[in-house]
Amino acid sequence: MRAIIIGAGRGRRLMPTTENAPKCFAEVQGVSILDWILRAFREGGIDDVCFVGGYRIDAVRERYPSFTFRENSRWQENNILDSLLCAEDLMDEPFICSYCDTLFTGDAVGKLVRSESDIALNVDTDWVEHYRYRTQHPPHDAEKVTVADGVVTRVHRNIEAADAYGEFTGLARFSSKGAQLFREHYHRCRRAFAGKAFREAAVFEMAYLIHLLQEMIEAGVEMAHADTPGHYREIDTQEDLDLAQRIWGT
Repeated sequence: MRAIIIGAGRGRRLMPTTENAPKCFAEVQGVSILDWILRAFREGGIDDVCFVGGYRIDAVRERYPSFTFRENSRWQENNILDSLLCAEDLMDEPFICSYCDTLFTGDAVGKLVRSESDIALNVDTDWVEHYRYRTQHPPHDAEKVTVADGVVTRVHRNIEAADAYGEFTGLARFSSKGAQLFREHYHRCRRAFAGKAFREAAVFEMAYLIHLLQEMIEAGVEMAHADTPGHYREIDTQEDLDLAQRIWGT
């Protein structure tokens, strides 16, 4: 199984750390976020990695020559969803995608690898604790999910915290069939909404991954959830980075 890491954006909320370096190079306890991610993938049994880059992609190429690379040359004009589809040619086999600014464990990866569902989302069920000290990234910004009978019923930032089962961590597994469905729905929506508003995005090109996932759920595509109770951090701001220095791994 292949991992596709989405890392094209600059991460302006993490300035000045990202002034001259990719966001994934920020260090937590002396280890870059990207190296934490690679460690989790290795522990979960994955060592085939594609990195979708944009901002400072050459720095990533130089440090990680063994990666397969895909470049999002329009990273300043689009968002996470379009970045992921820069690796569409690699989606003919099962894959797991992840954001480049998150910390997670090999256990979370392993649960997805072992999932028998065509599409499965990793969900942090201890997500409220994650937000306890985050003043710059409040809970209403979380990519929250609701579930029923083992199936994800909604993935949306506007879910009320009290109604949320957990937070989508950005880790998602797609079988070959799941990847085909993902691509089909992406191109259907792109044909209909290119240059136009799409769900909560001002234009389709600025859509997040969760926007298409929710679109697919509403179209009847079933998605399972593989849970992780904590052991997950998002590094979006300098405050997040400082918190992770003290909290990650405890």
